[in-house]
Amino acid sequence: MRDKTQTNSAVAGDGLIRAGAIVFFLGAIATTVTMAPLFFGAKAFPTYMYGLSMFMGIGFLIAGAGVLRSIAAGRRQARGAVPR
Repeated sequence: MRDKTQTNSAVAGDGLIRAGAIVFFLGAIATTVTMAPLFFGAKAFPTYMYGLSMFMGIGFLIAGAGVLRSIAAGRRQARGAVPR
């Protein structure tokens, strides 16, 4: 039996995964920009700028929550498909 889910349909957790990826990449860009002066011998950014690097970890956690949510939704759907 073929699954009735379309390949382009949204699953629970997809939004969190996308948001987490965006936040992660913003953090990666902030990390690159913040660390660049250290490699080029320029004046370093203020300390609070290093806090932007934490967006990488926050984005990773958001995406991980989305993955866990989609796993839970898949398990609920699989339980509902079992004949009784």
